Amino acid sequence: MNTTIANYDGSVVTSPQKVVRPESVEELQAILQDTERSPSPVRAMGSFHSLTPCASSSGTVVSMSALNKVVHLDTQNMRLTAQAGLQHVEAAEILRRHGVQFMLNIEIGNMTLGAAACCQTKDSLDGVQHGQVNSYVTKIKWVNPTGGLEEASEEESPELLSLVRSSYGMCGIVYEVTFKIKPLEIVQFNYSVHNVKDLTQEEVSRAIATNESIVCWTVGRSVVIQTRNRATHLKRSWLAGARRRTWSFFGAFVGRAIHRYTPGTVLTHFFEDLWSALQRASYRLLGVIGGFALYNPDKIINYERTPPSARYAFTFWAFPRAEWVSNLKAYLEFAEDHFKKHGFRCNLPLGSYFIRKDISSILSYSYDGDIISIDPIHACSDDEKVAWKYFLQEFNAWAHNRGGIPLLNQSPFVEREHVVAAYGERWKRVSGWVRTVDPKERMLNPFFKELMWR
Repeated sequence: MNTTIANYDGSVVTSPQKVVRPESVEELQAILQDTERSPSPVRAMGSFHSLTPCASSSGTVVSMSALNKVVHLDTQNMRLTAQAGLQHVEAAEILRRHGVQFMLNIEIGNMTLGAAACCQTKDSLDGVQHGQVNSYVTKIKWVNPTGGLEEASEEESPELLSLVRSSYGMCGIVYEVTFKIKPLEIVQFNYSVHNVKDLTQEEVSRAIATNESIVCWTVGRSVVIQTRNRATHLKRSWLAGARRRTWSFFGAFVGRAIHRYTPGTVLTHFFEDLWSALQRASYRLLGVIGGFALYNPDKIINYERTPPSARYAFTFWAFPRAEWVSNLKAYLEFAEDHFKKHGFRCNLPLGSYFIRKDISSILSYSYDGDIISIDPIHACSDDEKVAWKYFLQEFNAWAHNRGGIPLLNQSPFVEREHVVAAYGERWKRVSGWVRTVDPKERMLNPFFKELMWR
């Protein structure tokens, strides 16, 4: 009897014939070698926060939850080696006890280190050098589709490592990874609120040039530029907990509750507008008081205990940094027109991540230059599922037509034409490599098969 597994927000459901939980590399090898007991496709699964069916399988799902140990922590050479099933938030807690931290403390802390190593991620607030976690991976070990052991490293096989960093589990199952780390830091967050109508690309560029990094949040017609810089002491650090609680519970819970419990469309829209006004006021208050400073790992958010009523979903498309303001204004016109026609709009701030140029992985979405993303975020009620899906599909078409770049794990309903247009020859190379290392399609599920270059 098949087991049904849903991703974090319930938008992706898979029913594999078999779910296995190996406790050793040898068990992992045996799984891939035995095609009868472990039918294809074989897909590794971490915390299943992905928003596409990248981990889905009608054959075998391999839960990595038992392979969650630290292998070696070297605070002299600043390296962490760990098993692939260890979650980012768990590893960060271990590092902190030794006075060190990840180079990039990604906010969705439940991502496993294996997924972080071979999939694309994003984080602006630690994106001082790179905003993608796998850029700081120096070595990856995996079991290939036939059960053999392989590895790639910066020192001995940088070209292969670039491919594996973008493999999404299509070359086998990652079981061990090594990350660069650094001493524990304190960082300062500041906030400034701008009217979209008056915002210029020069103003955004100035914010980037005068700070270590930035992320932007758009609420209604206001843009919040959140800056990040290193600091020497904590300041109102209790706000770090409030920030984590807002994203892991309060924000999505309120947005969904307004839709579910407010009688009538007029009242619903009134309270949604009021909720947006309160969020803008909160950001302005943070700007007035001078923001806050926190230990860097305290920006990581643990969603493990977040109930379904407080979960949200999102999509990610990257755009050239120099075109972001014009794209943002065009997006707001698109979103407002969609709302007028169909009565649907997102109920959480629009995220926009600034990520610097990065060629560390072959499918880096900032391979050709700096980007700033456009990320609609929404806490979807049960009766909005069709409307949310339609919005995402319409947004995909809009973003594709404007030259956007999607992610294979964070852009729902992504299609081959989107991927081919965004990644071009790099996607052709990845597709050819996957066919070479897995000619019998042991790891290739229908989602990736449909996306492959033809």
